[in-house]
Amino acid sequence: MKATIHPQYFEDATISCACGAKYETGSTKQAISVELCAACHPFYTGKQTILDTARRVEKFGERMGKKAEAVVNRATKRAAKSEKRKSSGPKTEVEEKKSVRVSKKAEK
Repeated sequence: MKATIHPQYFEDATISCACGAKYETGSTKQAISVELCAACHPFYTGKQTILDTARRVEKFGERMGKKAEAVVNRATKRAAKSEKRKSSGPKTEVEEKKSVRVSKKAEK
């Protein structure tokens, strides 16, 4: 190995987490600081925490709520239109021809 091209390796490098946990390992950096580790990560602890500084989770929920309301409103309007069509009878010539065909088939 060439001696001048490799970074210096520290066998006693420390990794310090924001929760206070410290680990010793080997690395090319002597000190490493991280925000999450195995002691505080939700996957390992089983606790779900949402770090939301910009209200993104709430904004997403509001958007989804508005979309769900819009879908329900559209479905209600469509159902009302179809009921109105059924109750008022055929309006166009094409619809009248279709209704005549259907009634003739029913008679046979």
